[in-house]
Amino acid sequence: MLTVHGGLDIEELRSLRLEPQQVLDFSANINPLGPSQSVRQAAAQADLSAYPDRHCLALREELSRCLVVGIDNILVGNGSTELIHLLARARLRQNQRCLIFTPTFGEYEAAATIAGAETHFFRADETTEFHWSITAAIETISQVRPSMVFLCNPNNPTGVYLDRDDVKQLCTALDRDALLAIDDAFVPLVDRHWDSVPLIRSGNIAILRSMTKDHALAGVRLGYMVAKSCVISAVRRIQPPWSVNAVAQAVGIAALKDKERVATAKVILSEAKEYLYRELETLGVPVHAIYRQLRPGSGGGRPRSAECPNASSHSGAGLHVIRVARVHTHRR
Repeated sequence: MLTVHGGLDIEELRSLRLEPQQVLDFSANINPLGPSQSVRQAAAQADLSAYPDRHCLALREELSRCLVVGIDNILVGNGSTELIHLLARARLRQNQRCLIFTPTFGEYEAAATIAGAETHFFRADETTEFHWSITAAIETISQVRPSMVFLCNPNNPTGVYLDRDDVKQLCTALDRDALLAIDDAFVPLVDRHWDSVPLIRSGNIAILRSMTKDHALAGVRLGYMVAKSCVISAVRRIQPPWSVNAVAQAVGIAALKDKERVATAKVILSEAKEYLYRELETLGVPVHAIYRQLRPGSGGGRPRSAECPNASSHSGAGLHVIRVARVHTHRR
């Protein structure tokens, strides 16, 4: 199953005879400040002649200090996408059922399909502003009895963010040996968020996180998973050696120590969000998401030099929707 993602596609740009600098990229929601100076220095100082630590020990130790969990509860991966696929391979068997809350990131469906699972979807739509009914979700879980559930929270692309009690209810509804995989890659950019990490104590929850968005590290591919040690060890057994390169490990440590940069970015994004919402509402477009989903033609045109992909990378979104991330500055 081929999925489509945000970010500029060089081959597509060449077919349109465009240079990357000519395009305003609305397709990815990443820290507008870019990598910090300390991160850039760490990348430059990484030893390219030596094999990287295959266990990412130093990075896991730093994550352990930040998250207040044991290092045995952490697995680092080549972006959270690698971990999504590894987790599906480790937990799903042929014809087992996987439930996915949609519309959402398309890699969950891709990972479950590759693992041979039978995919089921719990959908939300525009009639409820893409909010899921927890009561209906629990009923669906009871009927489907999935071995694994994927929940993106806050959700990409709708921006819906379930609270702690809602997630606990979903977890309780699962069979004892089932797993709830929560992808909260966008949590660091949420204005008011709750800490999902303590939920791993239940034993049937795995937290997936990316360092791409908050630390602007899309180019090095870096993410991590937090879960019970038995879940971590099962996934680690099938992870390829040297999955996370030396540069990624070095910049990950540096980024975690620079908390001010993320805080500053949140202020900028909040201001940019209000500007974007205001301008879209001027066009008659209602707004309710981190990523704004628009119907083509719903106010204003689509300039040739703006990257606003349709939502084909999102399971259940449909091709009639395009995705717009927050603008970075008012001038842009």
